[in-house]
Amino acid sequence: MVAVGYMDPGNWATDLAGGARFGYTLLSVVLLSNLMAMLLQALALKLGIATGRDLAQACRDHYSRPVSFVLWVFCEIAIAACDLAEVIGSAIALNLLFGIPLIWGVVATALDVLLILALQQKGFRRLEAFIVALIVTVGLCFTAEIAFSHPVFSAVLGGLVPTGQIITNPNMLYIAIGILGATVMPHNLYLHSAAVQTRNVGDDVASKREAIRYGTIDSTVALFLAFLINGAILVLASATFHGTGHESVADIGDAYTLLSPLLGTSLASVLFAVALLASGQNSTITGTLAGQIVMEGFLDISLPPWIRRMITRLIAIVPAVIVTAIYGEHGIGVLIILSQVVLALQLPFAVVPLVLFTSSRAKMGEFANHPATVVLAWTTAIVIAGLNGWLLIVMARQWFA
Repeated sequence: MVAVGYMDPGNWATDLAGGARFGYTLLSVVLLSNLMAMLLQALALKLGIATGRDLAQACRDHYSRPVSFVLWVFCEIAIAACDLAEVIGSAIALNLLFGIPLIWGVVATALDVLLILALQQKGFRRLEAFIVALIVTVGLCFTAEIAFSHPVFSAVLGGLVPTGQIITNPNMLYIAIGILGATVMPHNLYLHSAAVQTRNVGDDVASKREAIRYGTIDSTVALFLAFLINGAILVLASATFHGTGHESVADIGDAYTLLSPLLGTSLASVLFAVALLASGQNSTITGTLAGQIVMEGFLDISLPPWIRRMITRLIAIVPAVIVTAIYGEHGIGVLIILSQVVLALQLPFAVVPLVLFTSSRAKMGEFANHPATVVLAWTTAIVIAGLNGWLLIVMARQWFA
């Protein structure tokens, strides 16, 4: 279930922009971001199973109330930023498929809370089954899209190798950070550490160890599938738009309009819009659950799910409506990418506590990270924080130049 957060409209916007502008170069960022996500999600589930506490609860246990409050605020910012992308992506899909004006589509997304509440009442397994159906829909759509686009597979393989240009080119760096934020989303770490506790796991060490092992395999396979879908979006954009005079395509709507004439089949655009709608509804569910978990975990406050969902969704809808009314579709395309950069900037505030807690023998006992895992986890945290810091420096130089 957690993997669906890695194939939301935010991923679409960043992958489309990256593929159209820079070809296959940023495919390496998609790969590295997913490898980071695999490691961090494995740590999150290990924390939840070994301690019986999710990441938000562990932060409340460990830090003072003011620090926990600040961490909660940062996580809420991340959820709102992610929700913004879901709102806009779903509105664009409704506009493309049914001709609903963007502003009304944005407003209509507030009603998805009714769907989520209905599914939750049916039980967690029903919710997961619905999510799986949406994932299959997205996967099948992009399998067909890749077949239509005929990418150069030698170039695809070359794009998996990182290049220094990603760091030195400010425009490429901005999109790369957006891909990182869209892939390694902070609130999904909180969600996964809580979601694994819905499984029936014994209290003995052997049962926990087995649950951690199978949970890690499960999440890693799911995230690998998410990588394939995200990579397919970037490959599709590169094969279709890059080098054809359409490198400026960054808006999802523009991609939809151009896919059919460039690929020679009207089915390409329809499949594209259907997959977008499915991914938007999918990630909406994970955002709702994450919002409940972080509020209860950090603040020990429980709100009725529909109230909690409406608050988060209204926070996302207001800027989306304003930007849509003023700038139209181009403006909201830029806003989606910005929202994913904001996600990346929030990542260290979730990743550092996660690595710290799972490396602590006092908290984890014999489930504490092995030395090699400690090195790899802290390296990941430092790389994420370093890239964020470098982006802020580059942007500051541009602003004050």
